[in-house]
Amino acid sequence: MDTGFNPQVAFGHFLVLRPRSGGAQGYNFQNFYIKEDNVNYDGLKFQFLPFGFSGVTVNRTGDNQQTQLAFPNNSLSKVWAGRATRENWVALVHMMLLNPNDITDFRRLSTFAGQITSATWSAAELRVELSSVLDAVGGDVPRRRITEDIFGPLPTTSNVRLS
Repeated sequence: MDTGFNPQVAFGHFLVLRPRSGGAQGYNFQNFYIKEDNVNYDGLKFQFLPFGFSGVTVNRTGDNQQTQLAFPNNSLSKVWAGRATRENWVALVHMMLLNPNDITDFRRLSTFAGQITSATWSAAELRVELSSVLDAVGGDVPRRRITEDIFGPLPTTSNVRLS
């Protein structure tokens, strides 16, 4: 019996890199669909570039949110990396829930916005550090409400047992 439910899901990232001024053209990359250079999301086309994203920590005040993007040190990353580091470009990293069998079937789980503050190169790798674009002194992050749309069915009483 086919229920239409696909138990195969995966996680990937869609990365948007832009100058802080917003004037110049930036870059859009995705790290899941290999050999796909035209994955459409949010009105943009994303090309494949293998990269890793790590280090996200979230607290209520928004400070100390330093993360890293890791890329292979190749011609695709060299095109933009030097300029992006010198000019402190902004990066939006969309964490996505993806269907491995369909490049049009995905859902955004969350988004991290950071400013490129430094980069390090080695023979094989490029690491870009992102710092939070939020001001920890003057900014406040709106709290997120727990709803059934986000988490699914919620308990209606405080009488909950874990077996």
